Amino acid sequence: MSDKIKFEIEFVIQASPQLLYQYLSTPSGLSEWFADNVNSRGEIFSFIWDGAEEEAKLLKKKNDDFVKFAWSENDDDSYFEMRIIVDEITKDVSLFIIDFAEEDELDEAKMLWENQVSDLKHIIGSN
Repeated sequence: MSDKIKFEIEFVIQASPQLLYQYLSTPSGLSEWFADNVNSRGEIFSFIWDGAEEEAKLLKKKNDDFVKFAWSENDDDSYFEMRIIVDEITKDVSLFIIDFAEEDELDEAKMLWENQVSDLKHIIGSN
């Protein structure tokens, strides 16, 4: 792996795991908050931002639990994962993000996730 650093962020989201999973795992759901447009052909997802297209392979998924992607242009073992965690006691739902970034881009990458998840919360009516 290159010199990318793994980071994790957690966001509390007031939504059912089933609803949240639809926004994480489907092209239509992802295009509402994660990218301008998302298409998929099998396990290859195309994410489009401002006319630029990035492809990612869906590595693994589990219904109402998590999705894990790897960007096609990566030549390392990095990936990004969006995991739904439900607290057993309070039943609070959290979106747990695992991603990788170059050391000098770490703050920017975290801020990008914060902005994206803020859009997601707005769309699903979570505070």
